[in-house]
Amino acid sequence: MKRPPKKTARSFLIDMDGVLVRGHRLIPEADCFIERLRSSGRKFLILTNNSERTPRDLAHRLGEIGLKVTTDHIYTSAQATALFLDDQNRKGTAFVIGEAGLIEALHDVGYVITERDPMYVVVGDTQNYDHRRITQAIRLIQYGARFIATNPDVTGPAETGIVPATGALVALIEKATDRRAFFVGKPNPLMIRTALRRLSEHSENTVMVGDRMDTDIVAGIESGLETILVLTGVTRREDLDRFPYRPTRVVESVNRIKL
Repeated sequence: MKRPPKKTARSFLIDMDGVLVRGHRLIPEADCFIERLRSSGRKFLILTNNSERTPRDLAHRLGEIGLKVTTDHIYTSAQATALFLDDQNRKGTAFVIGEAGLIEALHDVGYVITERDPMYVVVGDTQNYDHRRITQAIRLIQYGARFIATNPDVTGPAETGIVPATGALVALIEKATDRRAFFVGKPNPLMIRTALRRLSEHSENTVMVGDRMDTDIVAGIESGLETILVLTGVTRREDLDRFPYRPTRVVESVNRIKL
């Protein structure tokens, strides 16, 4: 049976770490790719599972290394988590382990941050592992608070090597409470679907670009998107056979993507 011709993608969802940047450095020619998207009239969002920084801080950070984007082009797992909670319980309450990116996102949807009888315990990326607050989170979950996490990433990249990320902290709390967290960020297709709504776009017209088979690519596939794996991040070409699914395309870097 002859397959219908593939439509030209109008929009792109692009992972940040390992695709556009590596640590505090711009991946070569990533800025050229973003400029090609702009000049061709494509809509795009830069996605990140990291919930530490606000979109304003991320846009500033990217600008400092040569990637000029606005906050409207950035979508974080913290924002996705806040939208999910707003949909579940409007103007609710949460006990938070996380940084400014997560706290600001929750405040933006009308959530109150509290330590007393919260509806939710929400865990995101943090560099400050406070034993007292971890213990408090465990007890609040045992008392009935629902357990939410921004993303399942166990480690993240740093200039000196890997660092523990949200998934590692969540595993500790899950073990202590015997409760499973609900993860909002990739590979949950929920983050992809809310990103599509933000672009006012359909999955058939959108491409997911990422460097991780276990988050970016599987989330794109499960959301019905064309997927492109770039080899500038975590996944190597020789790793592909370990996965039961395949990206639509594999390229060396984002600037090799043909529009």
